[in-house]
Amino acid sequence: MQCFSRPSSVFSRLYATAASAKADIASGIVLRPYQHECIHSCLDALSSGCTRIGVSLPTGSGKTTVFLSLLSQIPAPLTDTNATRSLVVVNSIELARQSAEQAARLFPHWSVEIEQGTKHNASGMADLTVATYQTLVRAERVRKFDPSLLKAIIIDEAHHSAAPSYRKLLSSFDPNILHPDRTVQPPLLPHAIPIIGFSATFSRHDGLALGSVFERIVYHRDFLDMIKEQWLCDMRFTSVKADLNLKEVPLNAQTGDFNPTSLAEQMNRRPINELVVKSWIDRAGARKSSLVFCVDIEHVLALTQTFRQHGIDARSIDSRTNPNERKLLVSQFRQGVFPVLVNCAILTEGADIPNIDCIVVARPTRSPNVYAQMIGRGMRLSPATGKGDCRILDFVDVTTQINVISLPSLFGLDPLEVADEENVETLEFKSQAKAEMSTSQTTDHLSDPQFADATITYIDYEDPFSLIKDSSNAPNMFRLSRNAWVGCGDNIYVLPCLQFGDVRIQPVQSEEGEDLFEAYFLPQLDEKKAKAAKLPMFMRRRNILKASTLAEAVKGCDTYVHKKVLKGNLINGVLRSARWRKDPATEAQKNFCRKKWLNKKKGQGIISEENIDKITKGEAGNMITRLKHGAKASCSLLQEQFSLILS
Repeated sequence: MQCFSRPSSVFSRLYATAASAKADIASGIVLRPYQHECIHSCLDALSSGCTRIGVSLPTGSGKTTVFLSLLSQIPAPLTDTNATRSLVVVNSIELARQSAEQAARLFPHWSVEIEQGTKHNASGMADLTVATYQTLVRAERVRKFDPSLLKAIIIDEAHHSAAPSYRKLLSSFDPNILHPDRTVQPPLLPHAIPIIGFSATFSRHDGLALGSVFERIVYHRDFLDMIKEQWLCDMRFTSVKADLNLKEVPLNAQTGDFNPTSLAEQMNRRPINELVVKSWIDRAGARKSSLVFCVDIEHVLALTQTFRQHGIDARSIDSRTNPNERKLLVSQFRQGVFPVLVNCAILTEGADIPNIDCIVVARPTRSPNVYAQMIGRGMRLSPATGKGDCRILDFVDVTTQINVISLPSLFGLDPLEVADEENVETLEFKSQAKAEMSTSQTTDHLSDPQFADATITYIDYEDPFSLIKDSSNAPNMFRLSRNAWVGCGDNIYVLPCLQFGDVRIQPVQSEEGEDLFEAYFLPQLDEKKAKAAKLPMFMRRRNILKASTLAEAVKGCDTYVHKKVLKGNLINGVLRSARWRKDPATEAQKNFCRKKWLNKKKGQGIISEENIDKITKGEAGNMITRLKHGAKASCSLLQEQFSLILS
């Protein structure tokens, strides 16, 4: 998503004072340093000509405070001084209430209204209106918001904004956002209305679609950095091995995640529910406020009942829970009245419950976004309740190699391999940071006589930062992708796509001098088939995208590989956690290494014959990829990699 600016002579005149506007912030509000930085980044982007911008802030960072403070600093355009109103779009009544309450608390001189369902009908005349997008899909509810009177629109949980329902709404306020029905004519507006998206997970499953709404991400903060700086609480991870057989669960064609009905059949079984509860008792029984995520309503009810059968005061909420009862349950949970709240897709996003000190993920997912949203519920600080950290309890399928997100997998680690190695550094190379990982693994027997012969294996991670290590000379990739990207120097990254070719990302400059990343696919034919057909082995490159950040380029390329190159289960072959990467290198790979780096006369060189026998398929493949894409055979980079492999 690049910023294609409008003519600066037009937009900068309209918002010339945006970057230097004085804050209209009530006394007593103290913004954190990164919140100040975020607001300034947004104002600078608006002044430069971008009006559709995104902000990526992790859960617990105070997104609501940031966007309300930002709205207070965005002035009316010079051509429409009456355009002083703001619209905030959220995707649940809980978020609407929270945002409206905080706005009234921070800016008591503002008039604040809610537009939601049949109970909340805003006038459209308030300084700030908080509306649910489900309500705004109806044309008569949108018409009350006159574009000529709006100075800005905020989209909360903006990773949803590329959906047709959102684009239908937003196209009414920006002619550059295409209506899903291409026959609808774009509106003629008196001035450009900034549309600013906020999300903890600023990406969709396809990695590309958000470009249809936002021009660029102007500010990003990683949750691990915020934990280091103590803006978010420490985390402790426990993975529990379970017999889930997720291979039998079909996938949703649109999202790529598990089909909920089939997933529930695997998760909502008495042995698994018992395993969840027993694991919670063993590893989190002393926690004061545990939030449990389930697959569907029946799973919520069954797991809640299992908790209660073990004498644990667990309550539940789901989509059928009465709104007043739901509000009461969340309020009581926030006050610590009961220790366990079980839910399904209700508190995944936007729940502001700082005292949560344990997250139980009883809902396996293939979506990093969904997983990050779930564990994000426990990241907020809560010193008043004595919360020191948050325990994340998730469940790992030991029966099949399936692409499921867990805490180790977010950092490119296979939980099963972590269990075997205990001290995990990476799945590929030992990095320059050789810090030991603090883990412990214990095996306990379930106390229920019915499961007397069953065991639970726990893998506890006491330091989340020990999971992040350099890999393939591409340390950035641990946070950007689960695939085995290889760093080739000079900010060039390559993803080998098995025998089908390579995807390459490299830095370029636009005609305007803007620093970008371009990506393309280099298709490769099977050598024997190519010779038989008298065709070149390497075909003409196929352009994939250009992006303003490496993160956007990687996400888009991962999607391209999944959709266009490696369909179905083939995609598992390019994961950093692919099992083949740990197998011994093939003789062909070893011979290549001998030819390139072994001094045959002396039996030594960058590596020795003895060391060649130690390298794996993945390690050899990474080095060969570097050579193919520009690395020198004698460069210190390769020598360093060999030393890391063998240390």
